[in-house]
Amino acid sequence: MRIPFNVPPCVGTECKYISDAINKKKICGDGEYTMLCSRWLEKNTGAYRALLTTSCTHATEMAAMLLDIKAGDEVIMPAYTFVSTANAFVLRGAKVKFVDIRPDTMNIDENLIEAAITERTKCIVPVHYAGVSCEMDKINDIAHKHEIHVVEDAAQGMMSAYKGKQLGTLGDFGCYSFHETKNYSMGEGGCILINDSKYVEQAEIIREKGTNRSKFWRGEIDKYTWIASGSSYLPSELNAAYLWGQLEAAQEIYNDRMRSWNEYYTLLTPLKNEEKIQLPVIPEECIHNAHMFYIKVKNIEERNNLIDFLKAKDIYTVFHYIPLHSSPAGRKYGEFIGEDRYTTCESERLLRLPMHYGLTSDKIEIVVKSIEAFYKL
Repeated sequence: MRIPFNVPPCVGTECKYISDAINKKKICGDGEYTMLCSRWLEKNTGAYRALLTTSCTHATEMAAMLLDIKAGDEVIMPAYTFVSTANAFVLRGAKVKFVDIRPDTMNIDENLIEAAITERTKCIVPVHYAGVSCEMDKINDIAHKHEIHVVEDAAQGMMSAYKGKQLGTLGDFGCYSFHETKNYSMGEGGCILINDSKYVEQAEIIREKGTNRSKFWRGEIDKYTWIASGSSYLPSELNAAYLWGQLEAAQEIYNDRMRSWNEYYTLLTPLKNEEKIQLPVIPEECIHNAHMFYIKVKNIEERNNLIDFLKAKDIYTVFHYIPLHSSPAGRKYGEFIGEDRYTTCESERLLRLPMHYGLTSDKIEIVVKSIEAFYKL
């Protein structure tokens, strides 16, 4: 039985909605399905405004533009993240200050952020790894004290919460991903959550190629024109139609993934108790979304051996990010502040197990039994 690492989510209504969009002769951006998705996101997150984008990368780029990030500015983030987190700011000329992570959640260590702040610091970019929130109270306190901004990389965080508030609504901006590997997908796509009304008009202009076209479509002006610099960040209605099917079934998808996550945790607890592996940590104040299930093994050699062992059984597992500060671009555009105590060593121990909507209990049991077999060798 082949067990893939990921299967793109599909609930069964997506083709119907895509066909409907085609029949309505409106397949470019900001049509009916885009509006349905946007309103759903606003209602269910509490964000002031939600704008669908062509990717989470582009949502983060929009946040950088809205904050007028420019050459000479500095941005603080963990090195354990995807390249897009840094690229959005590097494209604007900023320098990235990387900070070490916490070994329990793999999130930025909130206690190390303040030491990285200088007079050039413009914003903090917490990354909610695996849909588990960073310590946002402390991060926001630091940001307010130094009068800098917070952009949440919540690419993996939709339907997760911190102290009752949805991830993506705790900073100035939040950025979601709807890539095929995420809990909710439109193939390629994302969303920027805007939590302050003063940014909405400029966000619409940036997203619509620097024009005031959004006002035109709403009938607020009789023609639209070029207002400022911008780009084309609107996803197709076909993508939005696919996403709408998923949002309608958001709780069903959440419940299914949580079942899988809990089954993994229960079945792997004996190996944890034997100190063969470590399991994910969910802080008490966090509600997570079962975006991924990972284990931590002894070291990179053991991880590679386990990957090969499982692959031989047609079970496909993956490691995750190579820390950005160790990459050629990371050394060129960034700087690691303080000691790399956990970022590299913890990243080399982490192994992601198959996790997706519709993953069956029998497959989870096969994965777990195979891991148990590895540790009996």
